[in-house]
Amino acid sequence: MTQTSFSYDALPMRVRFGAGSVASLPDEITRLGARRALVLCSPEQHATGEAVSATLGERSAGVLAEARMHVPVEVARRARARAAEVGADCCVAVGGGSAIGLGKAIALEHGLPVVAVPTTYAGSEMTTVWGLTENGRKRTGKDPRVLPASVLYDPDLTLGLPVAMSVTSGFNAVAHAVEALYAPDRSPVISLMAEEGVRAMAGALPAVVADGGDPDARARALYGSWLCGACLGATTMSLHHKLCHALGGTLDLPHAATHTVVLPHALAFNQPAAPEATEALTRALNTGSRALNTGSRVLDAADPARRLWDLAGTLDAPRSLRDLGMAESDIEPIADQAVSAPYANPAPVTRDGVTRLLRAAWNGEPPG
Repeated sequence: MTQTSFSYDALPMRVRFGAGSVASLPDEITRLGARRALVLCSPEQHATGEAVSATLGERSAGVLAEARMHVPVEVARRARARAAEVGADCCVAVGGGSAIGLGKAIALEHGLPVVAVPTTYAGSEMTTVWGLTENGRKRTGKDPRVLPASVLYDPDLTLGLPVAMSVTSGFNAVAHAVEALYAPDRSPVISLMAEEGVRAMAGALPAVVADGGDPDARARALYGSWLCGACLGATTMSLHHKLCHALGGTLDLPHAATHTVVLPHALAFNQPAAPEATEALTRALNTGSRALNTGSRVLDAADPARRLWDLAGTLDAPRSLRDLGMAESDIEPIADQAVSAPYANPAPVTRDGVTRLLRAAWNGEPPG
């Protein structure tokens, strides 16, 4: 351990992990002293939301299946109005970052506690970070009121997550751990969690691709996402997340897929200035995905950025912003957003450097 001075704040939440843990949801509602819960989910997760609502019985105040990526402010306003209309005194957010983000938007305005039931690997459930998108710009902030009071991690609820979405969601989780390893406010505790989170996710994703119904692989991926999400909640994110917020909020690119494409390039940008993080990621990726290869070439564990880019290719994940719908003319405006305000990053953030990073990611070129 090289850090001799640090601080670490443990977030006040309760976590229940294990197959079938969603059955304990009524107990969690009782523990909060709540009586009526509004279930939030995306339209795609409506069936799951209804199943969770049925678990609550008469404690359910209904299902609102309107969650969307990046939490458009108009969706948040409708959700806040619905919660007040049905007399909900808490929310149950079922799904990924969209549903949990919508729960946070209600908590931010009305202070209703949130119980999160993640069905993806996004990690938002572990943080006090909220985000709202209005007029093509995504605003984010931190507020302890939006932190879920309880989180139920039930691997059974992730068995139906499409394999392609599982992979990009997993890379989204890894991005949280990567940036936590070189965050200015990292601690030895978080660094351990970050390395273990990357190791678990890198090992789980190939197994999920091989068999999306493998309960052990799903449990390992959800375990990894929990650790990576905890890192997101405890540290300050840097260039990678700044770019993904700009790309998502301005261009409405798919959230997890954008993280998947940008991560290797942002990491390559920062690796020379973050040797300890690079060493930790080398260890994690070497043990997490050591059996993988790309054709006849064994994946290079000595370069974590290239290793992640190769892993994405092996798992048939997107590797180009152009393929996600970004126009080449968007590169420079996004670069301008990324350098418009100072923020912590191990390598100096320059417009030319960010432009080169984005152009490589847009072209689908190898990082570095």
